[in-house]
Parts: sequence; C-alpha cells; structure tokens
Amino acid sequence: MTIVDLIAAPFAYPFMVRAVLAAAVVGATCAVVGTYVVLQGMAFFGDALAHSILPGVAVGYLVHRGNRGPILLWALGTAIVAALGIGAVSRRGRFKEDTAIGIVFAGMFALGIALISTVRGYAVDLTHFLFGNVLSVSTTDLGLTTGIGGLVVLTVVLFYKEFLIVSFDPTFAATLRLRTGLFRYLLLLLIAVTVVIALKAVGVALVLAMLITPPATAYLLTRRMARMMALAAVLGILSGVVGLYLSFYAGIASGAAIVLVATALFLLALLSPPRRHLLARRQ
Repeated sequence: MTIVDLIAAPFAYPFMVRAVLAAAVVGATCAVVGTYVVLQGMAFFGDALAHSILPGVAVGYLVHRGNRGPILLWALGTAIVAALGIGAVSRRGRFKEDTAIGIVFAGMFALGIALISTVRGYAVDLTHFLFGNVLSVSTTDLGLTTGIGGLVVLTVVLFYKEFLIVSFDPTFAATLRLRTGLFRYLLLLLIAVTVVIALKAVGVALVLAMLITPPATAYLLTRRMARMMALAAVLGILSGVVGLYLSFYAGIASGAAIVLVATALFLLALLSPPRRHLLARRQ
C-alpha cells in the first residue's frame, strides 16, 4: 500500500469519517478550555467533574432503559450541577476550592456507584463511558458534539479578555467592575460541558488527559495565551486524528490511542533541545 492508500483507507468506512470528525472537535474543544485548566492549576477540578457525572449516566440509563442516546444529556445536567455545587461550597462554606471539589466529587461519585449497583448487567455498558467509544458516534451524536463544542469555543472567544483578566488578575478585574463571580461560574460550566462532550471519544477515565496534555504541550512551546490556546487546539486535533489511525491499524482502543498520541507529543516537546524552550520564552 502507498502512503495515500494508508491515509485514505479508513475513510472508506462511514463510521471512521464520523469518528475522525468527532475526535477533531473534541480535541480542539478540550484543548481550548483546558488552557485555563492548566494555567490555573485546575486539573483536580477537571478530574472531579469527569467522575461526578456518574449519577447522571446511571439515572439516564435507568430512565431510558438502556438507551444510551439521551444519557449524555443527563450527564450534562449532572456536570453542570456538580460545577455549580463546587463553586457554591467553596464560596459559602469558606473552604478552599480543592476541599469543595473533594466533597462534591466524593458525594457524587458515591451516589453514582450506589445507583449503578442496583442495576444488574449495567457494568458491561458502563465500560463505554469509562473508556470511550468514538467509533460508535452516530450522525446525531456528531451533530450534537459539534454544536456544543462550537458553542463552547465561541463563548471562550467572545469573552476571551474577561476570562483572562478574571482568571489571572482578579484585583484589576474588580477595578474594571467585571462580575468576577459570574465569569468564574461560566468558566466552570464550560469545563463541565467540555467534559461531557468528550465522553464518547475518550471516556471518563481518559477525559482529563485531553483537557491537560495538549495545553501543557503548548505551554512548553509558547508563553503567549492566544498562541498557546491555538497551538493546543491544533495539538488536540492532531492527537484525535492520529490516534484514530493508530487505533484503526494497530487494533487498540480508540480512546487510549488518542491519549497515547497526545502524551507522545508532550514528551517530544518536553525532551526537545533547550533552544526551543528559549524560543518559547521569547514568544
């Protein structure tokens, strides 16, 4: 087979075309939102949200009797509740945010496990949410993922300056009379929504990697926020597409393959010659 044949072969299957498009959308969305997660040290928050959606997944499964289509909507609702709950506990309970995250995360995760334990045979279906199955993305799933992902990225672009100021200079934001609390909650919601749309591609167990790894790689290559976000999006898309090719030809799980490619790109940047890091600092 020629290189052209190797590249074109997967696209002979409609499910692969949908999978590649979905992986690209998820990779870009996770990377854009994940830039704030990396720069603000919110990795624990992203991981907590990924696991806190378990009750929504379980309730959706119970209500719709195993129909996995509407489950993402239940997961989305649960993620939003968890994000708002973490914000409320940290603000009103006078706790640090990591304490609030731990409380909400543990409670939601325990509730999810309790609900799952009441359903016989559910553990088999649960593996799709734990490890992802982007190859099963339907046309409806692709449209929903693209629409929500586009809305998330558009929100980040529209409020780029506000998010930047509120995230890194709250004092200056207060002098500008920006509603810091509102933008803080909005950012938490965007992370929650991004976690949910990534479920189909990489699953609960691996979604944190797509939020963290491409932005962390971009951070090694540039220090300017806008460039970092754009580069992270490119790396996220590249990880998704190359990961699916790896999955197609090597016969390994698609979600794991996507994350492995993202990790390999990070290691390449990390181990690159010092001159490149000096260039990143100058940028």
